[in-house]
Amino acid sequence: MIEPADGQRAGIAGWLGDWATAWNRFWFTPADPLPLAVIRIATGLLLTWSMAVWLLDIDAFFGTAGWQRPENVWRSNDQPWQWSWYFAASSPTGARVLCGITLIAAVLLTIGLATPLAAVVAFAGLVSAVNRAPLNVFGLDDTLGLLLIPLVIGPAGAVLSVDSLLFAGQGATPSVRASIALRLLQVHLCVVYFFSGGGKLLGASWWEGTAVWGAAANVQYRTLDLTWLARHPLLVNAITLATVFWEAAYAALVWPRLTRPLVLAMAVVVHLGIGLAMGMMEFGLAMIVANLAFVPVAWFRSFVSPRADSTSPLSPRSISPGSLKVVS
Repeated sequence: MIEPADGQRAGIAGWLGDWATAWNRFWFTPADPLPLAVIRIATGLLLTWSMAVWLLDIDAFFGTAGWQRPENVWRSNDQPWQWSWYFAASSPTGARVLCGITLIAAVLLTIGLATPLAAVVAFAGLVSAVNRAPLNVFGLDDTLGLLLIPLVIGPAGAVLSVDSLLFAGQGATPSVRASIALRLLQVHLCVVYFFSGGGKLLGASWWEGTAVWGAAANVQYRTLDLTWLARHPLLVNAITLATVFWEAAYAALVWPRLTRPLVLAMAVVVHLGIGLAMGMMEFGLAMIVANLAFVPVAWFRSFVSPRADSTSPLSPRSISPGSLKVVS
């Protein structure tokens, strides 16, 4: 067995030390809680809307004689931790009370009152609704779960909240918790887009450049008449290929400062297009809100305090995985 030379050991140790330093800098550099607060407000509004929709026909969604009976949902759940507090609601009134609790938590989360507790209750209520009525769940519910986890972890009520007015000056400074929460959302987004793009690459229509036409030609699914695209096959090809390239490359291109604005602009175009053309506006808005995690804090601060110095300690800092350097 050949032992590595002392120089090689030193080189490996130095390389590992650089990675450890970059890892700590990526996750634990204190971050401004302002972006998290903006995400909190938008997420709270979307969750409030979602809970109001559940309440419109709560007996059908969560009732014991609804579309999905509790015993049938239990049979379809193959994981023991797929709990829901709606399983304990033996009456329509009980289901309404539980859904109402989530609705109140969503409103409190939006205005930032008792934010930590509101975030936990809102997350528990969302998970309960999803696990009780799995056949009624779609992209909005999944994205709301993705958004609520960082709000539970980070200081989401530090600014732009009633809490910040009641406890003036507390929690508005950069914090490690805010950094961890935003980084989790950023990494989660990269994973979602990577697998979404990879899944599309398994379909022949995406390679052929015709997948967008399949959605446009679906009369039962669309909300806008886009059949005029049949006269422009090259445009259909371009839109299809640009979409799949953007999703597959998102995780690589969203980190560098040069390509990040283009990636985020494409996210707005794609998700607004999905919302307007395919009737999934809530899902499209939720994904745009999630992408706010990558927007520099200086952009948010220009609206909140236009005179803020972009070189202040509150200015955004992020790490490029390729260069492992801190960039402002």
